[in-house]
Amino acid sequence: MKSLVLFSREDCDLCERLSAALSPLIAGRATLEMVDIDDDPALVKRYGLRIPVLVGGDNELSGFPLDVDRVERYLVDSDG
Repeated sequence: MKSLVLFSREDCDLCERLSAALSPLIAGRATLEMVDIDDDPALVKRYGLRIPVLVGGDNELSGFPLDVDRVERYLVDSDG
């Protein structure tokens, strides 16, 4: 099963909306880890105001709005 990471922050409406749109797409196909960038100064420096950022493997797959096609390609790609 694939793994995805959603970099977000508390009380981020766009982060919540992206997560909600993502849930039915990945159901039974991938796990999702939510990471609050405010818990890590390096993540704040890296992502800052660009959140939400969805990452699969070493690739940034989407921000908001959700890039369904790119996420779908990641989910079906056997190489990850």
